[in-house]
Amino acid sequence: MQAVFDGHNDVLLRLWQRARSGGDPVAEFSGGIEKGHIDAPRAKAGGLAGGLSAIYVPSGELALKTPDGNGHYRTPLSVPLDHLPSLATAMELADIAIKLDRAGAWRLCRSTAEIRAAISDGIFASVLHMEGCEAIGPELTALETFYAAGLRSLGPVWSRHNVFGHGVPFAYPMSPDTGAGLTEAGFELVRACNRLGILIDLAHITEKGFWDVARTTDQPLVASHSNVHALTPVARNLTDRQLDAVRESGGLVGLNYATTMLRADGQENAATPLSDMVRHVDYMVERMGIDCVALGSDFDGATIPEEIADAAGNQKLVAALRDAGYGDAELAKICRENWLRVLDQAWKPLK
Repeated sequence: MQAVFDGHNDVLLRLWQRARSGGDPVAEFSGGIEKGHIDAPRAKAGGLAGGLSAIYVPSGELALKTPDGNGHYRTPLSVPLDHLPSLATAMELADIAIKLDRAGAWRLCRSTAEIRAAISDGIFASVLHMEGCEAIGPELTALETFYAAGLRSLGPVWSRHNVFGHGVPFAYPMSPDTGAGLTEAGFELVRACNRLGILIDLAHITEKGFWDVARTTDQPLVASHSNVHALTPVARNLTDRQLDAVRESGGLVGLNYATTMLRADGQENAATPLSDMVRHVDYMVERMGIDCVALGSDFDGATIPEEIADAAGNQKLVAALRDAGYGDAELAKICRENWLRVLDQAWKPLK
C-alpha cells in the first residue's frame, strides 16, 4: 500500500457543520461516521496518511447551475464575505483542528519532519490550510495568529472575490482568464507568506492572479487541487501555459477528484471512471514531469468517482495508476514525496 499525503480536504468544514448540529468532532473523526469522505478509520483503510486540511468559510448553499441543452453551465460567483464574521467561523474551524490534535485523533504538523514522523507513527498528519483569506483581514492582522496555530498553507481567494484578489467561477466551458488578479493587499499577502514560510495555493484564483503570484513569490508554484484545462475546460483547471510555469518553478499540481474537473463534459456525475483520473495524471506527467504531479482529492468538498467513494477507496486510484504503467518509485512521488519536497521548500522563510 502506498501511503498518501493529499493536498486538499474539507473535513474540518464537515466536522464544523456536524458540531453546529450537536455532533462531537473528535468522536466522529476518531470513531468514524457514515457520511462524508474522511475519518480516521477510513483514512487508515485507504492509506490516506495525511493532508492539507482547509479552513474554509462557506458561502451558503452553493450549487452548480443546471447545464443547458449543450451541457454548458456558469454558476454565479458567491457574494464577498465580511472580515469579522469570517474570522469568527475560521477560529471555530481552527479550534476543531486543535482539539483533534490534543485528543490524539490526528497530529497538526508544521514541518515535513513532523509529517514523516506522524506517518511513521500511524497518526493522520494534518497541515492547516486556509481556502480564501477573508478571515486574515485586509491589514493581515490575523495572519501571525493563524501561523502560530499551525497555518502553513493558504489560497488568497476561493471562487469568490475578496480584498486580496479575484476567484474563478464554477463554469464549463470557460477559460480561467475570467477577471482581474491580485489587489495591492494580495501582493502584500504573498510577500508576507514568503517571509513567514507559508505555502501559497493557486487552486481557485484567476489566470491573471496566477501570473501575479508567479512574478511575486519566491516559492514553487502550487495548485493544490486542480486539473488539466485541455482535457476538461472548466475555469478551475489549468492551461498548458500555467502547467509549464509550474514545471519551471519546480512546483506541483494536485489531482482533484471532483468529477466536474475530470470528465470531458465537465458534469457532476459520480459515475466517472478511474480512467478519467489516469488521463489527467498522464497529461500532467507528460507536460510537467513526474516530480510536479501529486494528489489533491478535495475529499469532503466535491462529488468524486463512485469507484473511490471515500478515503477508504484511495488505493483504487493507486492501483489504476500502477496498471497504467507507473512503478513504485513514481507512485511514491505522486502519492506523497512531491508534496513533501515542495512543502519543505516553501516552509523555509526568506532570510
